[in-house]
Amino acid sequence: MTKNMLNLEPLGFGVGLRTQHFPYLMNEDDWALDWFEVISENFIDNYGYARHVLEKIRAKKPIVMHGVSMNIGSTDPLNLSYLEKLKILAHEIEPEWVSDHLCWTGAMGVNSHDLLPMPLTAESLQHVVSRIHYVQDFLQRPLILENPSSYLEFEQNTFTEWDFLSAIVSQTGCGLLLDVNNVYVSSYNHGYDPETFIKNLPHKHIVQMHLAGPTLMGDCLIDTHDSPVPEKVWHLYQLAQSLAGNNVATLLEWDANIPDFPTLITELNKARSVLAGVIPSNGELYSATDNAMVLSTPIVR
Repeated sequence: MTKNMLNLEPLGFGVGLRTQHFPYLMNEDDWALDWFEVISENFIDNYGYARHVLEKIRAKKPIVMHGVSMNIGSTDPLNLSYLEKLKILAHEIEPEWVSDHLCWTGAMGVNSHDLLPMPLTAESLQHVVSRIHYVQDFLQRPLILENPSSYLEFEQNTFTEWDFLSAIVSQTGCGLLLDVNNVYVSSYNHGYDPETFIKNLPHKHIVQMHLAGPTLMGDCLIDTHDSPVPEKVWHLYQLAQSLAGNNVATLLEWDANIPDFPTLITELNKARSVLAGVIPSNGELYSATDNAMVLSTPIVR
């Protein structure tokens, strides 16, 4: 396989490792996928049964570490204790790469457990660029950053999100984890064209793509990861892959109403069909009922 410009292998098609699937994964040998993504925080300082499962999987399939707590966009000092533990975990399980989100997750030492949007300004850009340089030097590997979904924007913004991402990549050499569903969610909530977002990214720096199903709550689309990928996201995914060379690692996220593992693989295989030119026509946008709890988290507590 041809490596990308960050010298990373294209991995194919994978899913997130979730505790609900541990019994299946431990009892079956043919998982019918190419790789797994693990939530870093679920395995930091964890040497119990989950680590045992991970070690079995790591012996057979590539692993990618995906974090939700780096807080790279915050004005708080970087959490060096967290970074040290992240580095140790990476040394122990040897992931193909380490990713997190371009966002802030807390301030004044308080973790909000939300992926909060950054102000898209020149001052914010230089702030986060310096922190990415630090993290990459500390981890001794490129950092892969994901575009988060958002539900509000700063009035002070002077960049579009795609131009902000492009500037970060240009100044740090980091990679991009393009969450296609997040592009769709944010564009729906803020009223811009999602194809414009995708067309204006630095495509050679896209290392991985995320797919998921959101939920419509009134006039706001929420990034819930609890339903099939809707047809419009499949179209955006096809566009993004074609611009990036049709060889970017693809991961299906599912964090609530999680189906059994074979069903999950059936949904993942729709991505393979899209790259072969067949867009699934049954992935309509899911609307929550008035009483529905719209919650989704990949963290195991």
